[in-house]
Amino acid sequence: MPAVAAPAPAALNDAAAARLECRGLDVGVKGRRLVAGLDFTARSGRFIAVLGRNGVGKTMTLHTLAGVRTPAAGEVRLDGRTLADWPANARARRLALLPQTTEDPFPATVLETALIGRHPHLLFWQWEGPDDLARAQAALAAVGIAGLGTRDVLTLSGGERRRLALATLLAQDAAICLLDEPTNHLDPQHRGEILALFRARAAAGGTVVATLHDPTMAARYADEVLLLYGDGRWRAGPSATTLTAANLSELYDLPIEELAWRGRRVFVSE
Repeated sequence: MPAVAAPAPAALNDAAAARLECRGLDVGVKGRRLVAGLDFTARSGRFIAVLGRNGVGKTMTLHTLAGVRTPAAGEVRLDGRTLADWPANARARRLALLPQTTEDPFPATVLETALIGRHPHLLFWQWEGPDDLARAQAALAAVGIAGLGTRDVLTLSGGERRRLALATLLAQDAAICLLDEPTNHLDPQHRGEILALFRARAAAGGTVVATLHDPTMAARYADEVLLLYGDGRWRAGPSATTLTAANLSELYDLPIEELAWRGRRVFVSE
């Protein structure tokens, strides 16, 4: 299928007003308060990395910010309105969530799957049009799988499937992207390419909040970081000053040191 050039993402045209914030947010499970009193704002033009050990509530916090999980306390606001005040489709046009894992219960091609991202922009029973097709194809090209459009999703490798999930999110054209471990299953080359892609999206006026496991990648691509400790405590701030060896050693409960390599900050553990 020939490539079709897509117009500029519509959501980014009004991304300057995009704002996701929470006040006094508590996140917990089974009697455990993982995050307590979180005051946090994700603004347009910013890439924010969420870091912490396994089980500290990174995914739950992201799901709470997306509105798919109810907070134990506090509230989340999108563009000044509580998430409950947004109709589902309107919210999906402003806010997109990439889950950690993706299932494919029905047979579909790669292109058909990417087109799912266009559903918030369609009326009930409306079929995708040329613009939707162009945006889905452009999203596939952006993650490097433009040539796989006719492939069955069940034939993809884990890394290819992850890139398809990212393409589906890009096709959604939401100003705010919440990414739960976006580099899952990706090799080093594709990890860098995907993070650079979302770094560029933030630079274009979008908002990106991504859970990551690599503080070196966070230092390279993120403007800000949110550190979650799993016992209610959290720390947020610019990556340049918040990503320190001392903070990361406390966060991961092991000695971490910062090195300089080719003008970049690199964090290593013993």
